[in-house]
Amino acid sequence: MTTKAAVWLRVSTTDQDTENQVAAIEQLVQHRGFTVADANRYRVEASAWNGGKPNGEYKAALDGMLDAAHRGEFSVLVVWALDRLTRGGAEDTLRLLRQLRERGCTVLSVQEPWLSGSPEVTDVLVSFAGWVAQQESKRRSERIKAGLAKRKAKNLPVGRQPGAKDKKKRTTGGYVAEQERRRNAS
Repeated sequence: MTTKAAVWLRVSTTDQDTENQVAAIEQLVQHRGFTVADANRYRVEASAWNGGKPNGEYKAALDGMLDAAHRGEFSVLVVWALDRLTRGGAEDTLRLLRQLRERGCTVLSVQEPWLSGSPEVTDVLVSFAGWVAQQESKRRSERIKAGLAKRKAKNLPVGRQPGAKDKKKRTTGGYVAEQERRRNAS
């Protein structure tokens, strides 16, 4: 009997492409002899942080995947790396893996082969990997903020410039709230 699997592909920005993850995941799926139904291919192009909002693309895909695992549509979830599944830190990563285990599903990662070890060892390693992913996300955010502040200090333009090809509407609610919080804290 063939093992039914699901595939999780996620990128954080529209500048990235989930296709970069496909070849390695497909190779692992084929090597293990898994079958993947089209309905169990989850492709998300949203930040795990920003998309984690109740009506966000990431949250909807995650809930759909967990529901499909609960229904027994697959017993293995294949990801390129754990940080593609969540960037919520150690506890969030462990919680998600436990939810999948409770549904009879294991997670295999192309980048983290140690993930298929015993649950006790895996939990320790996942805690560390989740923490590292969260720290990397925070550092990236700090670098971006520092770069923007540097441009502002030099009176250089920040944000989309007139004539830019990218015309997508941007949301600023989170940024505005954070600026207001900082102003009120001072």
